[in-house]
Amino acid sequence: MFPTFDGHNDILLRLYTHPENREAIWLTGEGKGHLDLPRMKKGGFAGGFFAIYIPSPHVEDGIDYMELMEHPPYHLPLSDLISDHEALPTAMAMAGHMLWMERASNGAFKLVRTVAEIRDCMARGIIAGIMHMEGAEAIGDNLDALYTFHAMGLRSIGPVWSRPTIFGNGVPFAFPSSPDTGEGLTNAGKRLILACNELKIMIDLSHINEKGFNDVAALSNAPLVATHSNAHVITPTSRNLTDRQLAVIKESGGMVGLNYATSFLRRDGKQSADMGWEDVLAHLDHLITHLGEDHVGLGSDFDGATIPKGITDVTGVPALQQAMLDHQYGAALVKKISSENWLKLLDRTWGA
Repeated sequence: MFPTFDGHNDILLRLYTHPENREAIWLTGEGKGHLDLPRMKKGGFAGGFFAIYIPSPHVEDGIDYMELMEHPPYHLPLSDLISDHEALPTAMAMAGHMLWMERASNGAFKLVRTVAEIRDCMARGIIAGIMHMEGAEAIGDNLDALYTFHAMGLRSIGPVWSRPTIFGNGVPFAFPSSPDTGEGLTNAGKRLILACNELKIMIDLSHINEKGFNDVAALSNAPLVATHSNAHVITPTSRNLTDRQLAVIKESGGMVGLNYATSFLRRDGKQSADMGWEDVLAHLDHLITHLGEDHVGLGSDFDGATIPKGITDVTGVPALQQAMLDHQYGAALVKKISSENWLKLLDRTWGA
């Protein structure tokens, strides 16, 4: 099958929460989660965005989130804003894990900073990793940490995860729900967007609410990107994109990566992995119709979500590609969706 370049994964969170077992998690595989180096090679994973994410403090004892998401409608509680002083040590640790992954892989994995490096890695069979930040909690109001992380290799950032930050507001995990759930960017958020444009850091809109999305669209001079989001008209969760948002993304020359999370794919909004290809392909059809064939990719959310049983982990991505071929997507289109569109998007965003 075709090599894949992926819009989002959370393996850094697994490494952070299980530091005593990181060699098994990354190098040899422990039979858990969705990603490790051997399975990436087996599944044709050529590279992608590796997320630094600050876990939420426990919100409320006794809440079974998975159970709630099996019985829509739901609106899950989230933690309050996390300060940069609280978030920075965790973010630094995760950045360190990514640097360790490169060192420990014995040349099989590389932290990349340019498209030329990605293409070189793909040509040589080396997995290319982009340092991404999912939620900018670790960045203070003065933005100094943004420049620090950029020097370490940060090339993509989402101003918010679903909880609020000093920069803006995310969408809750809610079904059914519109993404229009709160206020837009703060003044600090607007300065963050302009600084990212200056540094050519890609801005990820996957978790931001509709007003924040509109503010970024008005301010940014870069293509608009949602690394791991789906179509709201198919699955009306707050995390998915409306047709109006898709039109704005298309006009900017941007892109959307298909999220494999079942609760964003299933028409009924449930969390269960017991699903076929019908809803997955419906989202892809809709994204291609509204964005065009050159502006859709894959954004798995591996190690951060429940994945359809037909995929299960990274070794199941060829089955998704086969489903696309069986759905009468030509080989050229499947190749674009699998990797080529992401590389061309990064060409447009990062430049030479």
